[in-house]
Amino acid sequence: MASETGSGAGTGECAGRIALVTGASRGIGAGIAERLASAGAHVACVARSLDEPKGKEPGSLRETVARINAAGGRAIAIQGDVAKAESRTAVIEQCRAELGPIDILVNNAAAGPHKTFEKLTASHFALTFGVNVEAAFHLSQLVVPAMREQGRGWIVNISSATARLPQGPPFEAYQINGGAHLYAASKAALDRLTVGIAAELSEAGIAVNTLAPVAAVITAAVRMTGADKWIQPEMIEPVEAMAEAALALACCDAKRTGRITYSLDLLRELGREMRTLDGREPLTRENAQTR
Repeated sequence: MASETGSGAGTGECAGRIALVTGASRGIGAGIAERLASAGAHVACVARSLDEPKGKEPGSLRETVARINAAGGRAIAIQGDVAKAESRTAVIEQCRAELGPIDILVNNAAAGPHKTFEKLTASHFALTFGVNVEAAFHLSQLVVPAMREQGRGWIVNISSATARLPQGPPFEAYQINGGAHLYAASKAALDRLTVGIAAELSEAGIAVNTLAPVAAVITAAVRMTGADKWIQPEMIEPVEAMAEAALALACCDAKRTGRITYSLDLLRELGREMRTLDGREPLTRENAQTR
């Protein structure tokens, strides 16, 4: 897979393909949406709010779409709550009506409070698994029929390195104090679900994979949870790593399916360099972004 060096909807590895990215207001989702657009995809950016919610981390769906369109790409904003089945259906229908059948689905939206076991409730459990597992499952069901008809498709489920079983005892401070186990359990379920779906679709020309950071991407959302205080500097990677790896999976050979992948590891495997989100330059310390 050659690295993309251009920008705009008419050129690139994903030229003319329709992509839908959930949780695209900020952070990893916004980065992936921008990188797909820079590679030529027409991108439907999805989030619960069009504007920045009061009291929440900075960034909005309108801003993501504005950046893409200003750079010469094509993107639309779709307001939708992936925690609700009827909203998921409406999001897919709106994308099809405005852009066309979906070629690339990126299930990035996530939920999961960082609380200790004794403070978690049944509502926390339902929300975490509802957004991180059920929504990805349902959205995939909604897009697969059109992918089958076209004989191609790419589903990228955004997972987490926390899905790996922690080592111990003794356990690391993050495991003792971080309260990430409910979120981690949902991402482990997503990994297994991904491989199962990939197996069923392996002869349909549809690639289904998960992608997680090798380390941590310190987005505003991570800072809001307070989890960043347990993350050492050497365990941080730029958002561009996830964006570049997601692009690679969004245009890969359909035989590259059913894989649980990690950003930096995948890029090294493919011999693919990280680039800026607009695709124009190799990534350097000076032009890296944090969202």
